[in-house]
Formats: sequence, structure tokens, C-alpha cells
Amino acid sequence: MSIEVALPTALPAVIDGHNDLAWACRERHDYRVAGLDTGMPDLHTDLPRLRAGGVGGQFWSVWVDSALTGAEQVTATLEQIDFVHRLVDAYPQTLQLARTAREARAAMAAGRIASLIGIEGGDQIDGSLGVLRAYARLGARYMTLTWSKTIAWADSATDAARSDGLSSFGREVVAEMNRIGMLVDLAHVSDDTMRDALDVSTLPVIVSHSGARALCDHPRNVPDEIIRRIGASGGVHMVAFVPSFITQARRDWVLAGEQGDAPIVTVADVADHIEHVREVAGVDAVGIGADYDGTDSMPTGLDDVSGYPRLLDELASRGWSHADLAKLAHENVLRVLDASDANYRSFLAGTH
Repeated sequence: MSIEVALPTALPAVIDGHNDLAWACRERHDYRVAGLDTGMPDLHTDLPRLRAGGVGGQFWSVWVDSALTGAEQVTATLEQIDFVHRLVDAYPQTLQLARTAREARAAMAAGRIASLIGIEGGDQIDGSLGVLRAYARLGARYMTLTWSKTIAWADSATDAARSDGLSSFGREVVAEMNRIGMLVDLAHVSDDTMRDALDVSTLPVIVSHSGARALCDHPRNVPDEIIRRIGASGGVHMVAFVPSFITQARRDWVLAGEQGDAPIVTVADVADHIEHVREVAGVDAVGIGADYDGTDSMPTGLDDVSGYPRLLDELASRGWSHADLAKLAHENVLRVLDASDANYRSFLAGTH
């Protein structure tokens, strides 16, 4: 089902897989939601720019800095989930909470931005499947297995390995996520963790915000063999806009200490990653997960959440059909969510 928004070029609405507005508002605005309807120039995200960008749905990331530990992480996660609920409640004409693909489609059809929740880091459950289940009951529909640090039960892409992938408890976490209908997110995790999670998961997985390693050799990006497996198992790889994930020149500049002017990263460079995922895994396996408000800079032309039409126009100029753009923009991620929705509904009802 393709859902349109009122853009001049009739581009399909975007469901973005990852936006860190909650933490940005914690750090800069004391978790206030006031003002997001009139503009927040110090952020990548506010309601007018979401509308300008043709955003039909957003997975709001609830991320916790790894400097917090144990119960502190749980508290901060709950605060951010509360922020998302308060945000939606403050702007009911613009936003609508969505827990399932059906609810997301209904919100979009009503002209509202479907607001979904994703947990960004397995350490935020503090080693407890009960905490995982509590987050799901509050509306969280995915969890990234790690953030940037390796945790007791899963290895990160940007830290030393401890379990050579998933530990036995890590496999239990993935199995429980399947059972309760929470999507397994492979962004941030090591290649071995990706492989183990794909081995364990009986439902399609996502990558909420990463690039393709074949185009930029960054450990946060995904190698082709895993992109291919994600596609073959019905999952979706949502491409991030983070400049150092996108071009090797920008990655090398960061590694060299960020001396001199940063190499420019463009809309076309992001489009190259999207086309690469399509070439490796098929058009049904690709989506968008920009990482707005989770990084300082963005590609030229994609400076904030108003920029998605430029990316879709770039792909259209390369021959993408409207049907394929709709798959990229929202249909693929909704299909993956659909695949876990029955388990999620049964979990909420206490029958699964």
C-alpha cells in the first residue's frame, strides 16, 4: 500500500528508521516538547521540517549514553519513552503514536506522522528480559542489540569482541524479541553478531541506520554478504546519511584527525549506497534511516529532515519508478513490521 503526502512531485511518504530527537531534547531543552511546532534551529528535527520533508512516519530512537550504567540506563530509557509519548500528546493534529504497521498506515492515511519507538542499545535492558518486555509494552518495536560498546552478551562493531558475536544469553534475547514481536536491529553490531542474530532469528530483521561497507570501509557499515542475507530473509537495510559512513574520503579525513576542510558528501553519495543495497539484495530490502540529531553534520542537501524529497528526486532521476521509491520510502519497513505484528499483538494480549 503506497501512501502519498501532498508534495509537489507526489513523492511517496518516508518512514525513517532512526532519529535521535529524544536525546537531543534531553541535552539541549531539558526534555521540553514546546517549540517543536514552530521550529528548533539548533536541531535537525521539528514539525514544520518533518512536514516539508514528506515524513509520514518516524522511528524515534530512545538512546542512552554508555557513560550511564545499570539502572541509570533503564531510567534514562524510560524518560525518553515518556518524551516520545509527551511529544505525540502535545501535537495530536500532527503526530500519532503507532505500535503496529496497521496503526502506522492509519496514521499516515489520516495525514499524521506515525510515531514509532526503537531502543538503541541492548545494554538498556540491564541484562533483564523483564525490562525488555516492559519496553515492548510501552510501545518499543525494535531494539538495536548494541550501541558503540561491546556489552556482556553482544559484540559491537566499534569495540573489542567478548563473545565472538552473541553469547548464549544474547541468543535468548533475540529469541525473546521474536516471541514478543520486537524487531532485531543489527545497526552498530559486529559482523559476527550480525551472523549469529541472523542464524537465531526466525523473523525478518532490520538495520536501522548503516551504510554499505563496499562503498565506505567503516565498521558501522554492513558487508555485502550480510546485506544479501538480510534481503534473502525478508529484512530491510535502512541507509544512514552520516557523512563518515558514506564516502571513503570523509571517513579517511576523520581517521586523519579532521584536519582542514571536510570532504563534501552529497545527496548523490547517499543515493549510491541505496542503489548498492538494491543491487546486492533487491529493491525489497532497502529503506531509509538517516540518524538525524544523532550526529553533528549531514550531507549537503540533506542538512535536516526537510531534505528527503531531494534524495527521492535524485533516485527518480536515475530511473527509479514510483513503485520502487514507495518500497524504499515506507513499504519495505512496514512489511517487516507486519511480519512481527501478530506476535506483538499476542504478547500484549497475554496469549503469546
